[in-house]
Amino acid sequence: MIFKFPEQLRFRNYRLSSKLILVYLLLSVIPMSLLGTFSYLQYTKSIEEQIGEYMPRFLYQANANITKHMEDFAELHTLMFNSDNMIAILRRDSYQSRSQLNQDQFEVNNYLARTYLNTGNPDVMGVFIFSKNRFFYSARSKFTGLNADNAFIPYGQDLDLRGKAKIILPSQINLTFENNEPYVLIMKQMNDVDNRKSLATMLVAVKLSFIDNILREFEQNNTADLWLMNREGEIIFHTDEEKIGGFDEEINRYPIFNGSFRKGSGKKAVIVSLSESNDFDWILAHSIPLKYLTERTDLVMNVTIFVFICFVLITSIISIFFAMNVTRPIKKLSRLMKDVEMGRFQVDLKVESNDEIGALARSFNSMVATIHELIETNFDIKIRQKEAELYALQSQINPHFMYNTLETINMAVEDGRSDMVVEMVTLLGRMLRFSVSNKNKFVAIADEVQHISNYLTIQKYRFNDRLLFEIDKKTDIESFYTPKFILQPVIENAIKYGLETRKALDIRLSISREFGARSGEEDIVFRIWDNGPGIDHDRLEKLERSLRSETLAHKDSGFGLSNVNARIMIMLGQQYGVQLHSIFGKGTEVIIRIPVITLNDVAEKSKSKEE
Repeated sequence: MIFKFPEQLRFRNYRLSSKLILVYLLLSVIPMSLLGTFSYLQYTKSIEEQIGEYMPRFLYQANANITKHMEDFAELHTLMFNSDNMIAILRRDSYQSRSQLNQDQFEVNNYLARTYLNTGNPDVMGVFIFSKNRFFYSARSKFTGLNADNAFIPYGQDLDLRGKAKIILPSQINLTFENNEPYVLIMKQMNDVDNRKSLATMLVAVKLSFIDNILREFEQNNTADLWLMNREGEIIFHTDEEKIGGFDEEINRYPIFNGSFRKGSGKKAVIVSLSESNDFDWILAHSIPLKYLTERTDLVMNVTIFVFICFVLITSIISIFFAMNVTRPIKKLSRLMKDVEMGRFQVDLKVESNDEIGALARSFNSMVATIHELIETNFDIKIRQKEAELYALQSQINPHFMYNTLETINMAVEDGRSDMVVEMVTLLGRMLRFSVSNKNKFVAIADEVQHISNYLTIQKYRFNDRLLFEIDKKTDIESFYTPKFILQPVIENAIKYGLETRKALDIRLSISREFGARSGEEDIVFRIWDNGPGIDHDRLEKLERSLRSETLAHKDSGFGLSNVNARIMIMLGQQYGVQLHSIFGKGTEVIIRIPVITLNDVAEKSKSKEE
């Protein structure tokens, strides 16, 4: 069910003083609040845009510095060509004795230690060379997982790096250093310039601390996260060392890899910036919570809110005083109008001002005198009676029913169904005679029921098996009377809406005598039930409000239920009329309740009208 705003909370039902205060809020407080909120959001957005423009440039430069360092490490293999002895050892294919192999390994290992580890380059953790089933190495600390027997690193023609360096992550190799210090391996192929053959494959283990030093040169904010990861999301370096070796599970949801974007919302929102390396298969990332970027803005906003609240309180007090001063005479007028409503017309509104309130007071005094005169002549009742009579006359014969009936007769004539034509013409004649011959407002219940039986029979000819009806007479309908045309509008509605959605419509009419709780006497009750589509809750409420309305003004002549209900209430009293019961999708029951009216009662009502 659609939520409906409570009637008492609608703006038009507020007191005038409340409206003035509310208008003040709408014209001052709310615009100022919106302006402050808009300014704050715009400032926050500008900060995001600045970070989005600045941070990718920073990451690009940091990426370039890291790449340069990695390229420098990758060129360390050229130092081996400074020693003819080392080149000669690497060119050697075979050994005549184990001692000669051990001697070569000793010389190469010492050369690696002197050249790479003892030259003041603290970022190099170790150097490893694989050459023709030989393994040479030198490291700053103990290591495990890498030797000549279990090495997966090929060399020679099996390794085609085309002069480029390759980055190997710890997850791709079993090499582990003492204290589990994080590292990356830079693999480079060593080629013999003279004979254009591969001499060896060199791996340089580099500490990741150099990356931290580069990044800290650009970013000093401890609240930000910086990390380096490959395309699969494996984290090579992170400012939080515990995350090194883990995975960034959201990498596949990143919209871009070169630029900035916002992730999350509210207090959990973060600005993420990414920069992709052109030389190596990695991505440099920066992330900072948005709340840390807007800390100063939040402080200014809190101070502004405090000042704004003080301003609202002061101006609200002023507006309340002004509103009460303006509405005091109007409240007095309202109290006097209630006295008039209760029938006390000896009132006099005295307002000495010459403004609109004073003019309203003078108009009120004049209006009270005029209303008193109109009520004495009972003008309102006569108008409502005329309206009811007019709508009753207009709803007696439905033009569409006449057209459809004549069309059905025409089709029956073309089909040669003379019996049906005679029957329908006879029934239609009876209906017309009933409509125009009896000028009284009351008719015998038997005549009203016979009229509706004729109507349903004609509709039965039109719709054949689609329409079924039953009339159950549980009381003596010959001796009692009813207002004219109270059944046909109801049954017309049932047929109109029922056959739109149902293949077959069943209508049942019952007439009985029942005790009326509101009247305190025995009443005549008409119950019209159909198995049509029913009425939904909102529509049912609207119809019930319409039935409770006293006037027929602005209502369509086809608005059958309201027409019938209004005529019964005016003619017979407020305790009688129409009731609705409906279940959406199952059917509708219309109950028409009237008093027990005899022939003597009809005569008395007619005599009273003539007088």
